[in-house]
Amino acid sequence: MKKLTRSVYDMKLAGICGGLGKYYNKDSNLIRVIFLILFGYLSLPFLIAYIICIFIIPNENKI
Repeated sequence: MKKLTRSVYDMKLAGICGGLGKYYNKDSNLIRVIFLILFGYLSLPFLIAYIICIFIIPNENKI
């Protein structure tokens, strides 16, 4: 079973995009571009949602 986690190895800020890319089997850079576009349109609500995700989504285990 797949579990959504924040990436420890593919992170720029908090690992949210890297974790989403791994979860959906997509390139994390594509996820980052989509996040930037959404942030351009929905700045404050999207920033709040991103900060909440930092605290809710756990880090992946380092092996």
